[in-house]
Order: sequence, then C-alpha cells, then structure tokens
Amino acid sequence: MEGVHPIKWKSQFAGMTVSHLSQLRQLQDENAKLKRMYADLALMHHALKDVVDRKL
Repeated sequence: MEGVHPIKWKSQFAGMTVSHLSQLRQLQDENAKLKRMYADLALMHHALKDVVDRKL
C-alpha cells in the first residue's frame, strides 16, 4: 500500500474487521496469481500460434 494517503486508506477500509482485511488480502494475492497465470498462458498461446502459422 505504498503511496496511499492515510485518510484515503482509512475511508476505504474503515469498519472492516481484521478477518475481513485478511480475506481481502488473500483474494488480492490470488487475483495477482491468476493474472500472472493468464499472462503466461496468453504468451504461450501466441508463441504456439506463430509456430503453427510458420508450418502452414
């Protein structure tokens, strides 16, 4: 949370319990992992498509 102003952070997360914040963090981590997986698969797909196109 670098660069986030404390007032904005407080207004965004005020009222959340520790368990909610923990769950939010876990979901954010999982989302980042899924985005990396998608990027890797998309890159592999494009590379394989290039190989197939060259053979035809």
